[in-house]
Amino acid sequence: MKTEQKFLAELIGTFTLVLGGCGTAVFAGGSVGFLGVSLAFGLTIVAMAYGIGNISGAHLNPAVSVGVFCAGRMSAKDLGIYILAQVAGGILAAALMAFIVAQCDGTRGTFAANGFGEFFADAPNYLQVSAAGAFAIEFVLTFLFLIVILGVTDSQAPKGFAGLAIGLTLTLIHLISIPLTNTSVNPARSISQAIFSENALALPQIWLFIIAPVLGAAAAAFVYNYIAKAKK
Repeated sequence: MKTEQKFLAELIGTFTLVLGGCGTAVFAGGSVGFLGVSLAFGLTIVAMAYGIGNISGAHLNPAVSVGVFCAGRMSAKDLGIYILAQVAGGILAAALMAFIVAQCDGTRGTFAANGFGEFFADAPNYLQVSAAGAFAIEFVLTFLFLIVILGVTDSQAPKGFAGLAIGLTLTLIHLISIPLTNTSVNPARSISQAIFSENALALPQIWLFIIAPVLGAAAAAFVYNYIAKAKK
């Protein structure tokens, strides 16, 4: 595939992920709850995996692209292109959401942004986890997410089930960590929402939701390559 095709696929895919997942949280979170939001993220991943997976691999997440790169499955040039497309797609989706909120005469509030500690001081059903706790959960869950992604996309894995497995894994990840950090494991998703959030801590805390997922993904790549090599 040409570079521009991959770029556009990742932009559209990440736009859809943010609109589908974060949009559900912003517009319907009060009705569907944590379970509904978790399913929205998972279902969006499934849809995009089968929709554009044949074009770009449907990473939709800079951490995923970093993991794939560290595993030796993509070039540094493509890595930069993918990350740019993903961040741009996320921001476009968040901008659309902000526009729609304004048309409803509403306020953006937290706007499905990620955070920890005092970030959720007034939010029901959320736990005020420390920065260390938030870092640990984001690192570990991204690590596990990439282990699944690298496994189901391995050349020796059964064909046709990758999108479903990845989507279900992302659903599980959200069920675990929405009450802790609002679940990132995706810097593009975090950046886009933080830009438009009215929570004063959204941007100051964004560093954690960039660094922890990227480090977790990189660690998963090296671990997966080690265990995959050991079985051959």
